Amino acid sequence: MEKLSALLEDTAESIEDADAALVEKVAPSDKAVVQTLSLIGEIGDQPPMRALCASLIVIGLIRRDAKLAMAGARMLTAHTIATKAKNILKKRVDRVRPDSREGKDDHRVKAGVSASHDETSFPSGHSAGALAVGTAFGRAFPEHRVAAVGSATAIALLQVPRRSHYLSDVIVGSAIGLVCECALNRLIRSLGLSGRRRRA
Repeated sequence: MEKLSALLEDTAESIEDADAALVEKVAPSDKAVVQTLSLIGEIGDQPPMRALCASLIVIGLIRRDAKLAMAGARMLTAHTIATKAKNILKKRVDRVRPDSREGKDDHRVKAGVSASHDETSFPSGHSAGALAVGTAFGRAFPEHRVAAVGSATAIALLQVPRRSHYLSDVIVGSAIGLVCECALNRLIRSLGLSGRRRRA
């Protein structure tokens, strides 16, 4: 048991070290590039994501397009669930962000209850929200699934070069978003609200 514990600890440290090395490798030094990446990456923040979902609901209602309005509602619900889920983890784990002063010396994931923005890098909320919303939209409009999920993935991955998150933060955040959207989809289907007629 001690050997397994030591192995897991060594593996975790190796991943954390690789995280830190990757940020240094892919983060641009040009301030203008960093600012541009930050602007694009911020699309994954909660207010823009929720505004996008609400906009689709409103446009759908105005145009009497039930499919579009329901897609917006599905996206908003998926985002809300993913946000709640990542918050549960964020409140139990501390990790200093790459762009903070401490991030250069301490990139470890550890148990903690800090509410400071600089110490809540793990997991990435932008990634969780973006993947939940993108997957939900793709679920409602399969013909646009690749573009929707691809865009969400790009927003998630941008968090690394803009020095907001480490890659493992992004991977775990993305997984949370995908799992939450999948759980929502299963609930919708079990309640018969998917809009698809079941074959007899």
